[in-house]
Amino acid sequence: MDQRLFATEKVGGRALYKLQAITVLVGICLVLCYRVTHVPAAGRAAWLGMLAAELWFGFYWVITQSVRWCPIRRRAFKDRLAARYGERLPCVDIFVCTADPQSEPPSLVMATILSLMAYNYPPEKLNVYLSDDGGSILTFYALWETSAFAKHWLPFCRRYNIEPRSPAAYFPQSDKPNDPRAFEEWSLVKGLYEEMTERIDSIVRSGKVPEEIKVNHKGFSEWSTGGNSKDHQPIVQILIDGKDRDAVDKEGNALPTLVYMAREKRPQYHHNFKAGAMNALIRVSSMISNSPIIMNVDCDMYSNNSDSIREALCFFLDEEMGHKIAFVQYPQNYNNMTKNNIYGNSLNVINQVEMGGMDTWGGPLYIGTGCFHRREALCGRTFTKDYKEDWDRGIKTQQRIDLSEEKAKSLATCTYELNTLWGNEIGLKYGCPVEDVITGLAIHCRGWRSVYNDPPRAAFVGVGPTTIAQTILQHKRWSEGNFSIFLSKYCPFLFGHGKTRLPHQMGYCIYGLWAPNSLPTLYYVVIPSLGLLKGTSLFPEIMSPWIAPFIYVSVVKNIYSLYEALTSGDTLRGWWNGQRMWMVKRITSYLYGVIDNIRKLLGLSKMGFVVSSKVSDEDESKRYEQEIMEFGTSSPEYVIIATIALLNLVCLVGGLAQFLTSGQNMLLNNFFLQVILCGLLVVINIPIYEAMFLRKDRGRIPFSVTLASLGFMMLALFVPIV
Repeated sequence: MDQRLFATEKVGGRALYKLQAITVLVGICLVLCYRVTHVPAAGRAAWLGMLAAELWFGFYWVITQSVRWCPIRRRAFKDRLAARYGERLPCVDIFVCTADPQSEPPSLVMATILSLMAYNYPPEKLNVYLSDDGGSILTFYALWETSAFAKHWLPFCRRYNIEPRSPAAYFPQSDKPNDPRAFEEWSLVKGLYEEMTERIDSIVRSGKVPEEIKVNHKGFSEWSTGGNSKDHQPIVQILIDGKDRDAVDKEGNALPTLVYMAREKRPQYHHNFKAGAMNALIRVSSMISNSPIIMNVDCDMYSNNSDSIREALCFFLDEEMGHKIAFVQYPQNYNNMTKNNIYGNSLNVINQVEMGGMDTWGGPLYIGTGCFHRREALCGRTFTKDYKEDWDRGIKTQQRIDLSEEKAKSLATCTYELNTLWGNEIGLKYGCPVEDVITGLAIHCRGWRSVYNDPPRAAFVGVGPTTIAQTILQHKRWSEGNFSIFLSKYCPFLFGHGKTRLPHQMGYCIYGLWAPNSLPTLYYVVIPSLGLLKGTSLFPEIMSPWIAPFIYVSVVKNIYSLYEALTSGDTLRGWWNGQRMWMVKRITSYLYGVIDNIRKLLGLSKMGFVVSSKVSDEDESKRYEQEIMEFGTSSPEYVIIATIALLNLVCLVGGLAQFLTSGQNMLLNNFFLQVILCGLLVVINIPIYEAMFLRKDRGRIPFSVTLASLGFMMLALFVPIV
């Protein structure tokens, strides 16, 4: 029997983990039992609120165990793929989406494009598509420049087998070659890249492409009729036709096909954000290349591993299981994280623990980037046991470029999808800010499974948020979108019932329930502290045996959280920063996610999508590298953060002062856990106090925010604990 193209390995240490999980579950049950059986006469409402919060935390903890119970890891064997198939490999269409040349600088996008064109894969079988939802001539100009530079970049990558193949990532970290000839070529290509980048950045700054440049390609004429990013005709331009024998690099080797697309935009038609762009790409590519495999990646996530396509194909082409796999998902990695992960954005635990855990039950969710899809599964096909893929599919015939472009344009119009199943049964689904998640869920519910592949060398690397504002915005979008799924007909427990396994549904709900975590968290960081100040005890006395489950659950959960973080690559301080951001995101991003979903349910707001900026100024970047939290502007989110921090400081100082002046021992006896909880919240908020009162840089919390927070904090002190 032929050897498998990939291996599946169980993660070790599960017996010890399961013992820990069972004891924590017992502890949670004892905590809830205590709450139910010891309701006091005074402070009853606050006590019942604590019960509700702890009931939710216990429920959510159970949900998170679904991905930790028996996780697996995958390992692809590229050598076996090469031995079995050689270069007889399927064609691949690669989709990149960009939306705004100001928030997503074209020079950054072009570095991503170059890394994707330079895969260790037959270039004639690669087709790279850029969807520009901004419909910007600046982005088209940048892609035109890239098509010329690729003739130098691709043979350079091939000759020296360099990694990564994004010039923006490679040149800053590469050493000068010692060999004179290699150094000469290295210097030449580096110079060409820097000149190209400077030209692109200069024209983007000016906002206009000079007339003498426009005569170099017919595609520039598409902008001669005016229009803007929200009102323009469909544009499809093939800058490199891979089927053309004259489309070669400077060494005479074939080049990948390179296509620019800007779907039609009209004010009277809703364009469905990134999902609409992806569906337009699916149709346009079906006319030009029609490859059986589609890979999509965000414009700031460059290819960091030139063998990623071959690794993904190890899963699709595996004789035993390949026919069941709809998509292969790679993790989302960032290359700009600080050593101690100041904003908790590394996603290490999600990538290395939770996604692998979902793979056990049916496969990871589709996260919208770094994913290889089977075209037919993405287009709505239901899995059947007798299904067989035509890996040789793809358009082989040669037709004039202008004819291909005109036919493709008709597939990218605003009216094409009217009265069709696009966005519902075909392609990516509409109606949700995280369209990728419901699309993956629908694929799983049609009988397909997915695979998670996390190779030693990261497949894709991008740019993560570098300020607290960017972090809050990103998590607001994620939490709001995932919660809207939970509240819709696509709720995994309802939509997936009878179609996927219960642990798989629970895995999806880990993210679907991010937003409602905000309410019990907000309660827990406010009410016990106010109780300490007002003399209302909300936990067992220190000598009571009932205190044991509270301490055990808290300590063991945090020890295991630390263990997961350290084994996933975080530092001890990084884990601590993560705990701070865990609280910050819950009382801001996730709270807003709940509020916005309620407003949408009441018809008070509509779904929106905000592009996360990939640009930071020099001062912000310097503070980020020094791991100093960035505030700088007045924001309602900062008011919430500062109010909670101040409230806990005042409650801790005020509570301790009262007990010390009264000379009673009640503090140690009745309020031990409240002092510990309030004290930990104060310690975790030290960077917030520094930003309010000690720092003088532009990244500090503005005085107006501090003043507003003081006002809200004083109002909170009058909240009765009943």
